[in-house]
Amino acid sequence: MTDPVTAEQAAAGTRSAGAATPAEHRAMARARALGWSALGSTSPNPAVGAVVLDAAGAVVGEGATRPPGGPHAEVVALQQAGARARGGTAVVTLEPCNHTGRTGPCTEALLAAGVARVVVAVPEPTGLAGGGAERLRAAGVDVVVGVERADAEDGALAPWLLGLHEQRPQVVWKVAATLDGRVAAADGTSRWITGPVARAAVHRLRATCDAVLVGSGTVLADDPQLTVRDDAGADLPHQPLRVVLDRRGRVPAGARVRDAAAPTHLSAAADPAALLAELWDRDVRRVLLEGGPTLAAAFLAAGLVDEVVLHLAPQLLGAGPALVGGLGITTMADALQLQTLDVTPLGRDVQVRYRPTRHTGGAPRPEETTN
Repeated sequence: MTDPVTAEQAAAGTRSAGAATPAEHRAMARARALGWSALGSTSPNPAVGAVVLDAAGAVVGEGATRPPGGPHAEVVALQQAGARARGGTAVVTLEPCNHTGRTGPCTEALLAAGVARVVVAVPEPTGLAGGGAERLRAAGVDVVVGVERADAEDGALAPWLLGLHEQRPQVVWKVAATLDGRVAAADGTSRWITGPVARAAVHRLRATCDAVLVGSGTVLADDPQLTVRDDAGADLPHQPLRVVLDRRGRVPAGARVRDAAAPTHLSAAADPAALLAELWDRDVRRVLLEGGPTLAAAFLAAGLVDEVVLHLAPQLLGAGPALVGGLGITTMADALQLQTLDVTPLGRDVQVRYRPTRHTGGAPRPEETTN
């Protein structure tokens, strides 16, 4: 245990002990991956990951947030660790909660387990659940806050954090296009632009989302089912909400999106903001936009796309619909600018992830602090 510090020192980010150890950094990377594994099943709660190390620094427990009403990540990891958690370290992507909701406070579970140290990526931003670090410190636990914060905020916690600030779901626009930016041929055919590796990646992406959104035109043209399937083609137990924007009531009764494989919401919302408000009220925190060029343009023009996932196929068509419709932009100076996040080969295709540069990355991130 380290000596206590004053509130002024803590606010200034003064260390009274060393920052995270290499073992704790490895555990935090694993905790972030565990958070990703839960994304799409925890809303409206955040997708948190936790790892428990014993007193010697060995991993003895892992956990991710369970669906609403189930235990939080710390509790799952502590249950797995059992008595080996005593004197050890809990590494968690979000500051442990200090209130009673559907479950008890994670701070009390950590204290009951006898952990000596807690390493946190992101401090709790809400007043309701805040105070966890202070509660632990008051009980003599060594607490480090801010470890790999940027990566955690940009990872599985991103939809929840964005929702706190903007009161709407995060929107990820996924589109598949040829090298010349066509999403279909001139005759309307679009199966298959990308290969099987890219299509499998789409199902993994859908699994991280609470809802999959298309327009009625996509339903009429392609009759997609919009479910999440495993590598063998079987539907997974947990399915996102299928959402169709259908202002004119064009979706036929026999459309595959109306089958019993997953829940479906048909919306007549007047605009993207109204549609996202509907989904927010249904506890949706992450939406995968898979609609056509017109719907994509509407969301982009409204500034409501938070991430772009482009699957680019090594094909040329020379004609056919472009990947996005009209944005009302007439000069290069007004072009919508995107930041490239990463580039990943997917078999013969390439996945490129972008973020519109209107996002500034949130509030400044302090250095790691401990006391």
